[in-house]
Amino acid sequence: MKPKVGKNDWYTITILCSKCQTSLYKYKKEGGGELIKCYVSNILEDYTNGDLCCPNCGQQFAREAIVHNRPAHKIIGGKVIVRGHHGKSK
Repeated sequence: MKPKVGKNDWYTITILCSKCQTSLYKYKKEGGGELIKCYVSNILEDYTNGDLCCPNCGQQFAREAIVHNRPAHKIIGGKVIVRGHHGKSK
């Protein structure tokens, strides 16, 4: 059973390429729900070359966007796998 995550809570996740399982980001996820976008300021570790493509297989996994006046990477459906829930903070 998934733990309940409130609006002000965050936790660390690892984002992987769905095609080859290569790590793309370590990310500070805010709130609950599916991963739709990654705010650039919440990326803790970036394992990509900055081109929004997997460094191993070359699959594009996101597009650049501005969401709520913040730079973000909009995730393309089915291109990433989310792993981990390394604890919750406020």
